[in-house]
Amino acid sequence: MPRSKNTFSSWRRGLAQRAVHAGWAWVQRTGAVTAAHPGRFRFGAMGTGTRLAFPLGTVFGEPWIRLGSHCIIAEQVTLTAGLMPDLDLGPDPILRIGDGVVLGRGSHVIADTTVTIGSDCYFGPYVYVTSTNHSYDDPHEPIGKQWPRMDPVSIGPGCWIGTGAVILPGARIGRNVVVAAGAVVRGTVPDHAVVAGAPAKVVRRWDARNGWQPPLRTPAPVPIPDGVTPQQLRALSDLGAEEIARLTEPDCLDAGVAVAEDVRAES
Repeated sequence: MPRSKNTFSSWRRGLAQRAVHAGWAWVQRTGAVTAAHPGRFRFGAMGTGTRLAFPLGTVFGEPWIRLGSHCIIAEQVTLTAGLMPDLDLGPDPILRIGDGVVLGRGSHVIADTTVTIGSDCYFGPYVYVTSTNHSYDDPHEPIGKQWPRMDPVSIGPGCWIGTGAVILPGARIGRNVVVAAGAVVRGTVPDHAVVAGAPAKVVRRWDARNGWQPPLRTPAPVPIPDGVTPQQLRALSDLGAEEIARLTEPDCLDAGVAVAEDVRAES
């Protein structure tokens, strides 16, 4: 026999669910760390518009961490300076993050010696950046008890670091570099390159004379021209496949907007 539905119980469950979701949204807003509301954290610098989402990952050594403006630090991101909390690391910053940087959920930036991330870098989730590696020189001593090796890391401005990438000590990544998802990067990566694999290797590179080599397989996206309104874009969405195919050439975009408006007016 099917069980009768308990309307009152269902109503209470729905009410409780909405209350939990509203409460969690309030906790996330209240627990976020900003320059205006840093909570217990005292970063060496924290620019305007920068926000660390709640819940945070592990954060310590913040007096030696400098965050630029308009950065987005997602949930569960770990930011550390020094081997452990409560160390005196001297007068200079250890971890520098430029303006407009996005660190994806669950990423780790471990700066036991200097780590620099340039402006406008975007990290996917679960990226791991470290300036420290375990050593195993002594075969008779547990690896975790041996003194680690440290080497500074620098990531140039404008880079995209894919999901799950690992940036190892000593990495020097140039500007506007794509690091593919899951890549393991060490050593020097030139400007305007794409690297992939473990260990990561350059698979595509740009220069002023030859452009991208090997050539890109897909055309570059066409930006929306200045002055195009949301209403005009919605009008374009009403066009059929044949009209869209005819109007996809960049030179025809403005004309396509006008045609779309005509179509919408007639309808």
